[in-house]
Amino acid sequence: MLQKSDPDGRWILKFPAVRPCEDVSPATLIASLINLSRSIIAYKAKFFSSQKRICRELIRQTEILLIFFEEIRDCGLGISKTLNLCLSELHFALQKVRFLLQDCTRDGCRFYTLMKSCFVANEFSVVVRSVAMALDIVTVQLGSLQVSQEVRELVELLAKQTQKVKIETDPNELSVMDTVRLILDQFEHQFGPVRGTVKWALGYLGIHTWGQCNMEVKFLEEEISNAEEEEEDREICMLSSLLGFLCYCRGVVFDTLDKSQENINRTDARELLRCLNPEDFRCPISLEFISDPVTTSTGHTYDRLSIQKWLKAGHMLCPKTGEKLISTELVPNLALKKLIQQFYYDNRISTAKSGAKNKDSSRKTTFPSPAFKGAMKILAQFLAGRLTYGTYEQQNKAAYEIRLLAKSNVFNRSVIIDMGNVAPLLDLLTSRDAETQENAIAALSKLSKHPKGQKDIMKQGGLMLLISVLKGGLKMESRQSAAATIFYLSSVDGYRRMIGSTREGISALIELIKDGTLCGKKNALAAIFGLLVYNGNHERAFEAGIVPLLVDLIACTERSDLLADSLVVLDALAEKIDGSIAILQTPALPLIMGLVKSSISRVAKEYCVSILLSLCCNGGAEVIGVLAKESAIMPTLYSLIADGTSHACKKALRLINMLQKFHGSSSSSIAVASKLRKERIVRSYESEEDIEAALRDAGANGQPMEKPFRPHLLLQRSLAHATAMQDCRAWNSSVDRPFSYFPIYRKLICKDFTEFAGSKLWVLYNLSSFKGLK
Repeated sequence: MLQKSDPDGRWILKFPAVRPCEDVSPATLIASLINLSRSIIAYKAKFFSSQKRICRELIRQTEILLIFFEEIRDCGLGISKTLNLCLSELHFALQKVRFLLQDCTRDGCRFYTLMKSCFVANEFSVVVRSVAMALDIVTVQLGSLQVSQEVRELVELLAKQTQKVKIETDPNELSVMDTVRLILDQFEHQFGPVRGTVKWALGYLGIHTWGQCNMEVKFLEEEISNAEEEEEDREICMLSSLLGFLCYCRGVVFDTLDKSQENINRTDARELLRCLNPEDFRCPISLEFISDPVTTSTGHTYDRLSIQKWLKAGHMLCPKTGEKLISTELVPNLALKKLIQQFYYDNRISTAKSGAKNKDSSRKTTFPSPAFKGAMKILAQFLAGRLTYGTYEQQNKAAYEIRLLAKSNVFNRSVIIDMGNVAPLLDLLTSRDAETQENAIAALSKLSKHPKGQKDIMKQGGLMLLISVLKGGLKMESRQSAAATIFYLSSVDGYRRMIGSTREGISALIELIKDGTLCGKKNALAAIFGLLVYNGNHERAFEAGIVPLLVDLIACTERSDLLADSLVVLDALAEKIDGSIAILQTPALPLIMGLVKSSISRVAKEYCVSILLSLCCNGGAEVIGVLAKESAIMPTLYSLIADGTSHACKKALRLINMLQKFHGSSSSSIAVASKLRKERIVRSYESEEDIEAALRDAGANGQPMEKPFRPHLLLQRSLAHATAMQDCRAWNSSVDRPFSYFPIYRKLICKDFTEFAGSKLWVLYNLSSFKGLK
């Protein structure tokens, strides 16, 4: 994504020049001036979209200054304090010159700079006056410097020329500005401009390809977003009108797509992200992804909100190292911020939770300008014609244009739908060209965000077409866009029923989870979650094998975002009794318990607690008993009460209460069990052979006997008056775990208990198998 700032983090038409400190050494200052002058001269070979004459003039003057600076350096001439101050002022002015040259040559903002020509010309006037004033004093000080006569004359001539320089906007630029304003007025009245006039304006600014025009569009979208944050209504109106004009140019004037530069920029960013561990993007304090990274005096980076809370609480130690913070000043980490923004964009992670403002203008209340509205209506009508009657190449380009426009804002989606673009886009889903199919389904995915788009898709019979792309799209990207479209359609109750009633809808989504890309898996999980809002779709999801698949995904994935999405769907399934039963038939319970104890993501922990609560409510005492044995879960539950969301806090409290009640009932059960065990349930045997067989079984089950003996004599003597009592099922409540086979045993009460206990001859039965003698 093109940013409004350059690689150094500077915003366009902002000039953060810094004056050198007063005690800077002359040698350091001269070296810096030489480097600065060379960087300015390097712009000589670049294309200037505006202010061409004054830019060339300033580069020529800088070349003369470079000769002067190199003369001072090479001769090792002494510099007076007054001359040092003059050179510092020159350094300050030349910084602004470099910034202005950067903005006049920057790709992607040529139209914006053109429409700001008056402001730019005024800034050039200010900087030229600053250079002239500094050179006046330098010429006076030249007598104290033993520079060559030729250099002296050049500097004196330069000082006179800077006094006479007049900054005026180029008449050609004024003509282009008037042409653009005329076109915007035509758009406002919904009249299409003359194509030749539009091409002339584009050509003057060096915009000759679709890719160059697209860069202008992206830059303006970013500018509008930032202007909305600053609530600059007048600026938004101008930017919006200019955006409409350039979107029209991109869709109508340029017939051939040129996405090479866009793909190169995106590929470079993704290659860099592959070399990094996304877990490094988490704040050490909140453990959530950082939205606004700042660096403390110790050199460690945190999320701004988290570290500010830390400092306000009175902590003056670095949270990560424990070092004392020399200062509370927080420095923005711009390089990391760009990487994080690219990571969010590639993985479709919303920054809304962290407080960052969303850049999608559809979430703002700003209305487009009249010129923008008119341009979009004309463009949408043009694209509808291309989709219906154009060649294969024209259809593909029109679908891609709609894909880009629908991504921008709600107004664009509404206009595109009103102009009848949905039906021809659905027809393109059957195309045998992979790129055309991808662009068509991606455009429909964006349009399905709008209620009118959802209605048109279903009305035109698009559901089965979407499912066919979901199952067998020519590209994986087409399948994942189809899943996203189904997710948006599932927001309507009637549509989610229709999707669930199809035989292949949910099963196709599950197949995408199995073999899709990361984005495809996430889209499919989101779509299934939307469909599960209707209870009738739960059974179809069970039949398609959703539960084992989710458990495997949770066990294997290393992505925290994919883990959270999987847990969300599993949580929705666990709320129903059938879902809890299906989950308990898999190894999910110990897996979820392990995540509660070990996961570093608070979101994942909250969903795990919600799942455990549902399993306990639907699974009963058996599940609670298993959970109660894991004492390590309790600290996590208490931490969620303190730091989690209100929803997570309530669920954690409920789960704690259930566990505490279970422990209370278990204590009373243990007391009953102790009383029963004093009576020692023993097995009665009618012959010596029965007891010897039991002893042999005990040895086979891992309980070795020290020596053979004949306990039947003691049993006959001590248990002569044994009385048959009740079935052993009554004792089931006092044992440690349930057992399934219940042969009829008899409780034998000893008359001579002391003799019997002293002999240590007990034939015990524990659970459903013979354990041995004690």
